[in-house]
Amino acid sequence: MAKKPRKKDKAKSSTIALNKKARHNYTLEDRFEAGLALEGWEVKSLRAGKVQMVESYVLLKDNEAWLFGCLITPLLSASTHIHPDPRRSRKLLLHRDEIDRLVGAVERKGYSLIPTALYWKKGRAKLEIALAKGKKEHDRRADIKERDWQRDKRRILKNR
Repeated sequence: MAKKPRKKDKAKSSTIALNKKARHNYTLEDRFEAGLALEGWEVKSLRAGKVQMVESYVLLKDNEAWLFGCLITPLLSASTHIHPDPRRSRKLLLHRDEIDRLVGAVERKGYSLIPTALYWKKGRAKLEIALAKGKKEHDRRADIKERDWQRDKRRILKNR
């Protein structure tokens, strides 16, 4: 009797980390997917989920995109001859036309580039970055009020 072929485990999520504060502090518009130039110990740490993107941001200099402030904590089992820097700047891999669009939006229109999600795609780490405009305090309050009203409306309709 032949064995059934094993199916790949689809229950595992491909998401590594999310920047939840990005939606709260910014109005997100266009989104782009970028690859990351990583070192070996960083990939191992990503697989272990040891990453924080709360205070990270993307800068464009010399027609290249760079990720700053992303904390990738090295594993204790990292090699002894490598001295890992958890907050080093990492190069983002984007197409030239995407970088040109981002440069135009950031320099002319006053947008910021914010990383929103880090995930695996076909075995490679990908970073989702968004063009964002900062929210004012009254905008945040209006969003909270709208969210509460929607929640109350669902509750009222459910009880009818």
